[in-house]
Amino acid sequence: MAVGDLAASQWFVLVRHELFLFAASFFLLGALDEMAVDIAYLWLRLTGRAATPRIAEASYTGRALRGRCAVFIPAWQESAVIAATIAHARAAWPQTELLIYIGCYPNDDATCAAAREGAAGDPRIKIVRHDNAGPTCKADCLNRLYRALCEDEARDGITARMIVLHDAEDMVDPAALALLDEAMDEAEFVQLPVMALPAPGSPWVSGHYTDEFAESHGKAMVVRSALGQGIPGAGVGCAVAREALGRLDARRRHAGPFAAGALTEDYELGLEIARLGGRTRFLRVRSEEGRLVATRAYFPTRVASAIRQKARWIHGIALQSWDRRGWHGSAAALWMQLRDRRGPLAALLLAVAYVLLIAGGVELLLAQAGLVDLPSLSPAMQVLLGCNLAALVWRLAARALFTWRDFGLWQAVLAIPRVIVSNTVAIVAARRAFAAYLGALRGGRVAWDKTEHTHHPADKPALRRAGLAA
Repeated sequence: MAVGDLAASQWFVLVRHELFLFAASFFLLGALDEMAVDIAYLWLRLTGRAATPRIAEASYTGRALRGRCAVFIPAWQESAVIAATIAHARAAWPQTELLIYIGCYPNDDATCAAAREGAAGDPRIKIVRHDNAGPTCKADCLNRLYRALCEDEARDGITARMIVLHDAEDMVDPAALALLDEAMDEAEFVQLPVMALPAPGSPWVSGHYTDEFAESHGKAMVVRSALGQGIPGAGVGCAVAREALGRLDARRRHAGPFAAGALTEDYELGLEIARLGGRTRFLRVRSEEGRLVATRAYFPTRVASAIRQKARWIHGIALQSWDRRGWHGSAAALWMQLRDRRGPLAALLLAVAYVLLIAGGVELLLAQAGLVDLPSLSPAMQVLLGCNLAALVWRLAARALFTWRDFGLWQAVLAIPRVIVSNTVAIVAARRAFAAYLGALRGGRVAWDKTEHTHHPADKPALRRAGLAA
């Protein structure tokens, strides 16, 4: 049969077959990448290098620090959460060596008022008003807080030992501050795990963050740290040595240590310190009772907010950092960079896969109507499909297992169907990120595209069990 004689329905079958081959091949490559991380993690567990240390929590909670610690919390339109966040941090961290800097804007009186309410006369809390109207960008707000710290250091004659970064909605761990202070003896950048709590009333949208962080901060970051690779900052629950931050500031000609042109300045922070020769570390520790020392927070509960947040992450990490940081380092470093930047390609493959699922249903209907002949699968294609199916089962099991470890059986069960939510959000976010990236190439301004934050008092029992609520 000549090509021109093929019916439109038969063309449909051929195109679907070629797309299927394309998607299946790249999915298998992605599965092999994840399998390599899984094997590395299992090896580290078997050899004891990935063992989670246990600490006597009481010996860390409230323990005096070895030097001054400054906590930076940038806040733009955070009046709904900042007072509770400050009040919780004050109670969890009573150390006198602590200073908490809250970055506000002159055109955001509500956040400034809420921050003052949370501070309630505590001299350790410093409300810093930015010189410019907001929003600028998160890195710019952090740089303003850094300048405030430098002014206090010059006035008091006391240089800080470390700076800890947090967001306006974070629920800090009582043992975290002393633990980070101790870790500064061995590293210049330390990242604690982040636990994305399942928000009441949002088991799917907020819940998919629960699964992603449980697996990423339970496995991938552990492997990365064990390989000696730079640890990307999460922007919360991370500490950086004061000297290292000063070096970054000097490299930027004292414009501030945080990359004001970056959408994900927190991600770049740890990697830049590693690039300059500083040691970075992912620190995963549990109490003797088994409670993970981590930063706990609620993530977006609405689809639109989740898409906006994920789009910023993809834009900053996968697209912008390619321009800003390039490709460099050892084979292991290049592997980590490739994993960080695979988001757009992964989203494309997921979109193709979902289209193929729909097309497969259409194809079956056409075949039953006698309009097309279904092509037989070659032995190679059957093997490819079998490998992808096995990889999918493995991936779902791994995600459920890591969610189970931190959040229990029910959340682990939900983790399996929540993969569909994760994939759908990633697909739409990648499209938004690519559009934003093209706009930035045409001279668009880097803006603070923040998401709405909230605390959930209804989840007080869960927080109390975690030691984060009275």
